[in-house]
Amino acid sequence: MKRLAFAVPLAFLLGACAVLVPRSAGPRELFWERLNTLCGRAYEGRVVTTDPDDSEMAGSRLVMHVASCTPNAVRIAFHVGADRSRTWVISRTATGLRLKHVHRHSDGAEDVRSQYGGDTMTSGGARRQEFPADAFSRALFIRENIPASAANVWAVEIAPGEMFAYELRRSGRFFRVEFNLGRPVTAPPPAWGAR
Repeated sequence: MKRLAFAVPLAFLLGACAVLVPRSAGPRELFWERLNTLCGRAYEGRVVTTDPDDSEMAGSRLVMHVASCTPNAVRIAFHVGADRSRTWVISRTATGLRLKHVHRHSDGAEDVRSQYGGDTMTSGGARRQEFPADAFSRALFIRENIPASAANVWAVEIAPGEMFAYELRRSGRFFRVEFNLGRPVTAPPPAWGAR
C-alpha cells in the first residue's frame, strides 16, 4: 500500500513535468513568435529596390507600426508620408499563414482594391515567409485591369533586432522596403479606418 501511495503522486508529478517541456517549434511558429515580439512598436524604413515607379515612395518617410496583435492576427500599419491608407494583416490559418492588404480612404471607407494577398504554400523559414496571390486576389486584379499582379508573390522577412522587410515580386517587377528594427520610432497616428 505504501508503494502505491508513493507511486501515484510520483506518476502525477512526472506527467506534469512532461507537459511543461516545450515541443520543438517549426520555422513557421518561430517566424510567428518573432513577428509578435514587434507588437506595439514602430520602425522607419526605406525602399531598397530601384524601380523608377517607386521613386515617389522612395522619397517619402516610411513607417511601419505593429498596431495590434491577437493570438491569430497581427495588423501592421504602413505609412507613406502622410498617407495612412495601408495595413498589412498577417494571420494564422489551419494550414499556415495568410497575408492580406487592407486599403482604406481617409474617411475610413475600404478601397475597391483591398483584401488582396495570399497564403503560405510551404512551412517557409523562421526568417522569411512567402505568400503567392490567392484566387480572390487574382480575380480582383483581373477585374481591376491589372492582370500582371495576378502573378504577385509577397514576402515578409524578420531578422530580430536588425531588419523587417516587405517584398513584392513577379516577372518584371521587384519592390522591397526594409525597416530598421534596431531603432524604434514614435508610433504614428492610427491607419485610416483603424478601430
